[in-house]
Amino acid sequence: MNIIERTDEEIRALADPLWRELLRNSNEGKYGEFVSKFARPFALAMDQVVVNHQFANSELARSLSEEADYLGIIRRGEHVTVLYRQRSTRKPGEWLGRLVLGYEDGEVRIFAASIF
Repeated sequence: MNIIERTDEEIRALADPLWRELLRNSNEGKYGEFVSKFARPFALAMDQVVVNHQFANSELARSLSEEADYLGIIRRGEHVTVLYRQRSTRKPGEWLGRLVLGYEDGEVRIFAASIF
């Protein structure tokens, strides 16, 4: 099954726990757990030294609120992009969270994740 064929509710049931897990692992600086649900190409592209540096030096990456507001889903090709309004526990303002999901070897995996 292509993930874009799932309903919004089904996609959210998959995406929301993955997003919360990413937030928790980012806040705690746990690189291994942070990349554990990444698709192979995305995980390989993540340089552990760079990511650990980001965890150590980015106030935002270490202070993401575990509460995010779901904004919507975009379907494209074999992936869905789930968007969240994200806040920090230390920095004022709001950021856009983006989580791209698809199937790899029959499992839902993360193909991209970012905060703008």
